[in-house]
Amino acid sequence: MNVQQSIIIPAKKEQVWRVISDIRHAHQHISAIKSLVIIEQPKEGLKGLKWQETRTMFGKDATETMWITESQTNSFYKTKAQSHGCDYYSEMKIIEGQEQCELIMGFTGVPQSLFAKIMGKLMSRFMTEQLKKTMQADLKDIKSAVLAIHNLNTE
Repeated sequence: MNVQQSIIIPAKKEQVWRVISDIRHAHQHISAIKSLVIIEQPKEGLKGLKWQETRTMFGKDATETMWITESQTNSFYKTKAQSHGCDYYSEMKIIEGQEQCELIMGFTGVPQSLFAKIMGKLMSRFMTEQLKKTMQADLKDIKSAVLAIHNLNTE
């Protein structure tokens, strides 16, 4: 399953990066995240950062452990998680325009177990639609945080 969503934010890439790379405080910016605990903090940069977050998914609280596998400051970061027989990969990428940025959120789920493969086939359409809604809500929350933190007026 591959899903990608994006949003336009009237801000500079550094302003967007400041919010999306502040994983420690993501629960303050993204309303679906109930709690967040840092498990491993790299000496510098984001690569290797590992955290556990609890969020509401499909009407229930779900706790997942994620870690950053690759990062380029002011550009993108990629994460990985493993749960319920699947490997999950996500990416947050900033594309800078003249007076705005496009923030792109990508997600890929790769089933590893037979059960996960069967469930993926059965639930793919439903899960994809729910995931799109969740990603759009997260992106809107991030946009609001960028605008508020940097005191940007969009009118």
